[in-house]
Amino acid sequence: MAKHAPAKYVLTGAGISAFCLAVLQSLLAQRLERAQIAQMGPEVAFNLRLGELALDRLPPQALARLSGLPLRVGPFPPVSRDGRLQRQARLLQQELCQRVRPCPPVLPAQSATPGLWVELLSPLEPVWLFTPVGPTQRWPPDPLLLGVSLLTGSISASFFFLWREVQTPLQQLEQALGSVGRSGLQPALSKRGARVVRSLTGRFNAMVERLATNDRERATMLAGIAHDLKSPLTRLRLRLDRLEDKEKAEADLDALERITGQFLLFAGGGDAEPPVQLPLDQWLAELTAPLEAELVQLDLSPLEASVQPVALGRAVGNLIENALSHGQPPLRLVLRPDPPDGFCIEVWDQGPGIPAEQWAQALMPFQRLDRARGGSGHCGLGLAIAARVAASHGGGLSRLQSERGFAVVLRARSLLVTAASPTSHT
Repeated sequence: MAKHAPAKYVLTGAGISAFCLAVLQSLLAQRLERAQIAQMGPEVAFNLRLGELALDRLPPQALARLSGLPLRVGPFPPVSRDGRLQRQARLLQQELCQRVRPCPPVLPAQSATPGLWVELLSPLEPVWLFTPVGPTQRWPPDPLLLGVSLLTGSISASFFFLWREVQTPLQQLEQALGSVGRSGLQPALSKRGARVVRSLTGRFNAMVERLATNDRERATMLAGIAHDLKSPLTRLRLRLDRLEDKEKAEADLDALERITGQFLLFAGGGDAEPPVQLPLDQWLAELTAPLEAELVQLDLSPLEASVQPVALGRAVGNLIENALSHGQPPLRLVLRPDPPDGFCIEVWDQGPGIPAEQWAQALMPFQRLDRARGGSGHCGLGLAIAARVAASHGGGLSRLQSERGFAVVLRARSLLVTAASPTSHT
């Protein structure tokens, strides 16, 4: 198909050139025709006046023989149905009406030579004057019009080529680049367009394939790490049953499990989770149900959205846990819409919060601020995981400080529900 693309655009340019030439040649022919009729008007009006004056003294046959005017006697001369002659008859009549009173009838003549019949005022019987009309030249075309048509066709074909073979594939490639890393597996793009664009698309497809291979290898590695850690952790728990100070040991194991889970989540364990349409207010109420009532206050607006519930639940859980660990209760969980198609989840606490100058550092993975140090199982990934989940939902993480306290705000947008995704939360 790519081999025939240049020929296709050459034929397109030739067709546009032919169309432009036909239109311009037709317009030129009409102008020439009007100019020819306007030039004929005075001569025909003179012959008309001369013939009418001579008919007062001479019969039509004698006048035709003496003056050489082609005259025809009778009420019905042979009339042609040629559209071009009919148009020229109307034009000539308009010219004569401006010079002769009363306005004479003009009819297209049916004869071997193209011409028109103009009626003379005769005292006895109708007399018609034959006026030949020269043909309007239509071929060969005017060189200037031919050059303009070829230039128009070339420019149009060039723009059409740039739009179809360069602009459209590059827009497709731009959209695909914007979705890399956000929409799961990126399908390969079809190679289309100019040679350079096809080469660029091929390199993009190779990059996407390498990323997909790396993701599969990473998922396999993470699954192996999680599986390998489960067995020794289980054996340690069994052995702790015989120890006297097993509460501290169990706390250390819980911290180890938490750190392992945070590492797996940050590495992308939930990227392939399908979106689910669910009522966010009810879902957040269920998520915070295990917490004591005096610790969390809910301010939830009724709202439905399509989200990845497991990933978003972990992100909100991290924000709540950070607020409980490093802030001051009671907490306040706020859900509100964020037009046009988004929502905000705000987690408020009564503590001093994170200073604005340290906010960027707090979002970096494995970075723990001094005031957040300590606590079992904290590895500096809580806010980084929440920020990644918010970004995968088309939003982000921000801070908010007011007289009511400090809040971490998670902004997100509703995701598209695929055909294979469930449509309700169970």
